[in-house]
Amino acid sequence: MNNKRLTVFNITFMAMMAAMVYVVTLFRFPLMGSKVHFANAVCLLSGILLGPLQGGLAAGVGSALYDAVAGYDFINVLITLVSKFAMAWVCGMILHGGKKPHRLDRTALACVVGALTYVALYMLKTFIYNKFVYGYPLDAVGATMVAKLIPSLINAAAAVVAAPLFYHAVLPALKSSGLLKRMYAGEA
Repeated sequence: MNNKRLTVFNITFMAMMAAMVYVVTLFRFPLMGSKVHFANAVCLLSGILLGPLQGGLAAGVGSALYDAVAGYDFINVLITLVSKFAMAWVCGMILHGGKKPHRLDRTALACVVGALTYVALYMLKTFIYNKFVYGYPLDAVGATMVAKLIPSLINAAAAVVAAPLFYHAVLPALKSSGLLKRMYAGEA
């Protein structure tokens, strides 16, 4: 997916995936001081379907749009854009960087690494905010990070299960309709 042309079809598909990320993020429920949702699964699905760059853009823009509409400050919106982009980018790079990108084991591996990338970035953000922005003592920072790590890992696990299963469930339809070939048109 290195030299992929940007077509109207690809831009439309990116926008659709960004919209899906936004909408799925609306459906969340609180768990242990955080929120659990399936938006990460759709972010990973963006990386799977669109590859690293376009999938990353769709995931990052959809998530950042949610944060902006929800009233988060510019810095948090930017952090969300970068971290969700990174999750889908890593997933897309692993999946599309090798031969046979449609194998379930390769898709699952790409999703695991992508999801853990996001968890690591989220934990880094939590540490920096709690220690340097809010000035909490280190033991309070540690407790906050543990409290946020558990729901983050639950989100990651749900995403790692849901994204590959959904992708492989729709893969035959994408192939038979010609959409998969069209998404990858222009590959080098």
